[in-house]
Amino acid sequence: MTALVVAASLLVGVTLGVLGGGGSILTVPILVYLAGQDTKEAIATSLFVVGVTSLAALVPHARAGRVRWRTGLLFGGFSMAGAYAGGRLAAYVPGTVLLVSFALMMLATAVAMLRRPRPGRAKPQRVHDDLPVRHIAVEGLLVGAVPGLVGSGGGFLVVPALAVLGGLPMGVAVGTSLLVIGMNSFAGLAGHLSGFGIDWSLALTVTAAAVAGSLVGGRFAGRVPQDTLRTTFGWFVVVMGVFVLAKQLDTAVWTHPATWATLGTALAAALAVRLCRTSRRAACGGASPTAPTPRP
Repeated sequence: MTALVVAASLLVGVTLGVLGGGGSILTVPILVYLAGQDTKEAIATSLFVVGVTSLAALVPHARAGRVRWRTGLLFGGFSMAGAYAGGRLAAYVPGTVLLVSFALMMLATAVAMLRRPRPGRAKPQRVHDDLPVRHIAVEGLLVGAVPGLVGSGGGFLVVPALAVLGGLPMGVAVGTSLLVIGMNSFAGLAGHLSGFGIDWSLALTVTAAAVAGSLVGGRFAGRVPQDTLRTTFGWFVVVMGVFVLAKQLDTAVWTHPATWATLGTALAAALAVRLCRTSRRAACGGASPTAPTPRP
């Protein structure tokens, strides 16, 4: 079992190094389902593992110039307050509720990442400048509170916030997110340690393996195309969100007719929206670009 935990921890590090997020998405299930930890103990341990690993993964990204230091430090500073408050609040929330909330937020984030911007609606990418302070403050406070509550560094929210809302290139968003994740993780850990302890032997073993994986992942991050990176991140979050949700919900929920009716309705609505947008684009593309000539 120890060898399996170490191997999975290497994957955590590679994921953080390449995608700039997803560490806690993997670490919490590993600690709960492979290492046999209690949910809240696993959440606290995950924050330590992800915090240290993120800072290690930050090094190759910083050397390659894929970190916006001002944006990252300000964003992390605002989000640390929310992360600490979320960590304190987590002591009063049942573990199952935390994991189900965790999974639902992952799926919502994945939708934002996989959704392609409409033609002419895409935000310009900020290659050399930083985000406005007011923008950073609002996003940082909101993004920080959620990861602190559910026990994550927040990469699954920070990367979309920087890439989708902030308009940073995906590679820069990945590198900058690692700085924010490290700051969030230690702030959230401080909140969690007020009520829970950590198995330091297991935590240090998992962290060592994850750090090794992050250094490998960081070397490959700059070679992955931006669109591929964005799509990979989105589908990775979808898979892990569905996995965590399936493990937490009772079997009776999945076999209940109302569940499948709801899922079917949601799928039909999504397909209808997709077909409607496709037909609109086709109609616009087929329209004549010039006005008809009036009759004499």
